[in-house]
Order: sequence, then C-alpha cells, then structure tokens
Amino acid sequence: MINRRPSSEQILWLCAAMALVITPHLSRLPIWAGIAFGLLALWRLGVAFGRISLPARWLRVFLVLAILPAVYLSQGTLFGRSAGLTLLAALAGMKLLETQSPRDAYVVTLLGFFLVITHFLYQQSIAIGIYMLLVVIVFTATLMTIHGHGLAQAPIRRLRYAGILVLQAMPIALLLFLLFPRLPGPLWGLPKDAYSTVTGLGETMSPGSVSRLSLSDAVAFRVKFDGPPPPAAALYWRGPVLWTTDGRTWSGLSRGPVHRLPDHGRNGTDTRYTVTLEPHNQRWLFALDLPASTPRGSVLSEDFQLLRRKRIRQRLRYRARSRLDQRPHNISAISAARALALPQGAHPTSRALAKRWRRESRGEQAYIQRVLAHFRQQPFYYTLRPPLLGGDTVDEFMFSSRRGFCEHYAAAFTVFMRAAGIPARIVTGYQGGEYNPLGQYLVVRQRDAHAWVELWLEGSGWVRVDPTAAVSPSRIELGMDAAIPQPLGPPLLGLADNATARELWRNFRQSWDALNNGWNQWVLGYGMERQRQLLARIHIDSGNLAEIALALMLSITLSLGILALWLWRRRAPGDPVLGLYRRFCQKLKRRHIECGRSEGPVDFCRRITRQHPQFSAEASEISRLYIDLRYGSKRTDISRLRQAVKIFHP
Repeated sequence: MINRRPSSEQILWLCAAMALVITPHLSRLPIWAGIAFGLLALWRLGVAFGRISLPARWLRVFLVLAILPAVYLSQGTLFGRSAGLTLLAALAGMKLLETQSPRDAYVVTLLGFFLVITHFLYQQSIAIGIYMLLVVIVFTATLMTIHGHGLAQAPIRRLRYAGILVLQAMPIALLLFLLFPRLPGPLWGLPKDAYSTVTGLGETMSPGSVSRLSLSDAVAFRVKFDGPPPPAAALYWRGPVLWTTDGRTWSGLSRGPVHRLPDHGRNGTDTRYTVTLEPHNQRWLFALDLPASTPRGSVLSEDFQLLRRKRIRQRLRYRARSRLDQRPHNISAISAARALALPQGAHPTSRALAKRWRRESRGEQAYIQRVLAHFRQQPFYYTLRPPLLGGDTVDEFMFSSRRGFCEHYAAAFTVFMRAAGIPARIVTGYQGGEYNPLGQYLVVRQRDAHAWVELWLEGSGWVRVDPTAAVSPSRIELGMDAAIPQPLGPPLLGLADNATARELWRNFRQSWDALNNGWNQWVLGYGMERQRQLLARIHIDSGNLAEIALALMLSITLSLGILALWLWRRRAPGDPVLGLYRRFCQKLKRRHIECGRSEGPVDFCRRITRQHPQFSAEASEISRLYIDLRYGSKRTDISRLRQAVKIFHP
C-alpha cells in the first residue's frame, strides 16, 4: 500500500480538486504563478497517462529554487498575504508534480484544504462560502479515491457520498461554531497588505478622488433606525473633515480628540440607529450630522468626527444617536484662522471674483446665495467623468471646464467663501442611501460618497451648505441613482431605459443584500457579545469554561446519538430469503446440527441427509427452494419457502 503509485484516476482527481481551489485566486495571483501551476498540473497528468515522464531531480530542485526569487520580484517581498499566497500556489503545483505515493497524495489534499481557508482572507461572502463548501466535498471525494474506497463507483456517486459525509459533520461544526469560546481578537494578526484593496474614503481629497469612489457599488455600511428613517435630504453621514489645502489637495487635521459632546440643549429630537460598518482600514466612524453620542471605543474630535482608537479592519456594529436640527456654536481663534487660510498665489481669478461679489453683496447670506446662484444659472454639469484639470484646479473648473463631481463644487465653493472672509471647511462622507424594505434598513454604498461645505456664520454657528444641490438637486433629494443612473447590462441590450428591467434588478439586488446582511449579522458578526447572549438564554454562564465545555460535550454526544439512530433506522433492509434460511439453520442448531462457516447449502444438505436421514426430505426441499430463490435464474414464490420453514420441526 505504501509503495503503490497513485493511479491515473487518482491523479486526475487531485489535479481537478487543486484546480478548483486555485481558480478563484487567479485574479489575485501574478500571471506567471497561474501559468506555472497550470503547466505543472498538466505535466503531472501527462505523466499519469503515460504521455511524458517526470522531470529529472535536478530540474525539480531548480524549479523550486526559482520560485522564491520569482515571488520576490513580482511581490517585492516574501512576506504578507499576497506573497504568501503566490508562494503557496506555486509550491502546490510543485508538490503535485512530484506526487508518486499515497502519502504524497494525502499531503497535496491537505494542502488543498488549507488553500480553501486562504480564500476567506480576501472575502467572506455567501457565494465564496458555498463555492468552498463544494470544493471541500470534491476534496473529500478525492481522499476517498486515494484511499481506494469506491473506485468502482461512478464519480457522481462518489461525490454524492462525500457530500453526505460533509452534511453529517455539519451539526457538530454548527455546535462548535455556536458554543466554542470566542476570543476577543484573532488568533494572529493579518499582514499589512491584507487591507491594501479595502475601498473607502481617504484622508485627503483632490479632483477625481470622490468620483472614482462613486464608481463602486460596494456597501460602505448599513443602518437600522429605531423608528422611521429621516428624509433623504437629511441623510448626511459625517466622515473626515478637511481644513487645509495646497491649491489642489485638501487634508484634515491630526489633532487630539476631545471627549466632550457638543451642547445640544434640551430642544430637538434624537435620531437613534444601529450602524453595521464594513472595514475600511481607517479610524473614523460614520454618523448622521450631528452626532449626539459616542459609541463604545470611540471619541469625538474637535471638528465632530467620530474616531475609533484603532483602525477598523473588521466589520463593526455600533449604536449611535444624532440631532439633525442643531448645529455646533463654538469656534476657537486658531480654527477660525485655519478656516480662512488659502495658499499664497493660488486661484487668483476665483479670489478676485469672490472679493468683487462680496463687495457688491449685502451681507454674508446674500453673498452665499449669489455664489450658489452662479452654480445654478451658469452651464455647470454634474458628472462622474469630469475632464482632467492640469493647471489651477479651481480656476480651471470655474471658468473653463465647468464639469465636475461633488469634490469640485465643494472645493470651489470653499475657496469662494474663504476669499470673502467667511470661515469654511469641507466635510466628506456619504449622502443618502437606499432603503431596503425586505430587511427594513438603509444601505449606503460607496457610490453615495459625497463632499459638502460647512460655514461659520456669526449667530448661527457651523452651517451646512451643499453646493452640489444647486447643480443637481436630484442628487440630494432622490439619491445618486436618480442623478447619475447606473448602466444596466451591455448597451446593445437597451436595458438602460427599461423601467421593468430596472425594477426587477432593484428587487433582486435588495433581496440579495438582505440575505448578505443576515449572513453578516448572524454568521460573520457572531462574536463574544452574541455568544454571551445565546448562552444566557440557555442558562449557561459564559465566564465558566467548565460549564461551556460540559454543554459542548453533551450537545455533540446528543448529535452523534441522533445521527447514529437515523443511520440505524435507514439501514438497508435484510434479505428475506437469507433470513428464512437462517431461521431453518437455527431450528437445526437446537438439535445440535450446526452449519459450518464455510459450508454452503448444498454441502450442508448432504451432511444432514447422511447423518440425520429423518430430516432428509424437509431439508432437501428447503435447500432447493433457497438455492432457487437466491441463485436461480427463475424466481420461485418466496411463500413456499416461508411455509416450508414454518412447518419444519426437527
């Protein structure tokens, strides 16, 4: 068994299973790694079917040594998530190539099971979970094939049997998931590059940064309100606040947070809600403008950002409270000076026009309305694909291109305010969201990313002004899909203006998102707090490990008992012909006439005739009926055998 070489069928199963687990990783692997794995797998298949021979030992050593520099040159390092995956995929191909014994085949299969886990370092969606479950079934069938079990069976029957084995293990896996003590953090930290592809708002804003983000349909966060959701025009989700600019890029402050919430007074109504935030590898949380509480583990900054103490690298669920009808009224001299600063020599045309309009306006409000009216009345356009601005970004946008996204309008409006002596700052975040009636929550996507302006007005405090609303009111009132609809299918199909197709697509997307939200809340979001609540319901102390261990052991024992009982009840029914013959033998055994283990019915009947002739006639008839029913070509009526055994009394 140990020296036996794997058959061509076993190698085929190994290669197919490894190809299935590697395929979803191809988009993340360097091109050379995917090609190398494919060539190595094909080489091993060629060897298995006698087309070619295995490479020489020196060549295999050379290929292994060449993998390390190839990984380093393509990834820039030998450590990290991407480099580790590339190295693992290439070495998996090499191990597959040198598989020459059952032990090697088992190692490759176990390596495949480990590769299944690596997919969840990138995404943990329902789709990838279902796909990996199918891959696990294929690897289980591969193990059966390597072991020699069911080689005579068709592949589909082998897969079916492997699926049954996996399903039988599901109850125990579910119990371990629910009851095994949860740790406060991961067993190990992910490498730095694990968050390199996370989508979200950045710490700076420049022309095109928000519009590029709005091309993504990825979910930023979901919100469950305690009551009816506020109107769409009030859904401003506050994020990073930007104060300084070099003429092109706007940046925030790196100042220490304050722990005191703004004074809202006794008037106003609280809006309470629960946010499920997707990981974005930054510190900020999102809350409706203006936050009236700080979620656990967060603080409030001087410019009213909610900041987490650590970067958010896992899905986070938190409670929040906001006051939508009140604004902060405090500003320091340093903040006022910072909110008026502009780079020396930047935006000369815009600053000159701003000063002239300010002189011609009667008060700050009149000046603000004049700037907004300029956006509204002149041929400005709201677009996701504005032209590139190579010179002075504000002057070129205001007097030349006049095409831009929210960051263009927010930056230009802030420059016009500061040039006129009105303190202003840019707030980035998200605006709006899509209400999902199936789950009764609001979905805020990356395409809802937005930038607006806050002005400091004497007697009013910080006041929100959204210049985008002057150009595209539908963006604020109806959402991003109303202002710039997403393309629906290839243009040749003509579905862009098909209302029925859009409605069907919207219903499907909402159903799928509701399913994903349930998956996130109850599977991916099942942590220490959820486990503590579950254990409390069944009267188990979550802090008592002995009590949890006992509950886990009893639950697993009960599950195994139920499974064993189910299998026992589903056992194949016995052969009635064989049962009748055994009853005949039992009757003879009482007279000390016992059938030997290797004695067939013909030999046993001859011995009875020779040693006990008084039973010869009955024994001969019963043996003849039994042989005819069990082995004969013509099926005799079983009732005759049953009657003969019944009346036989030795």
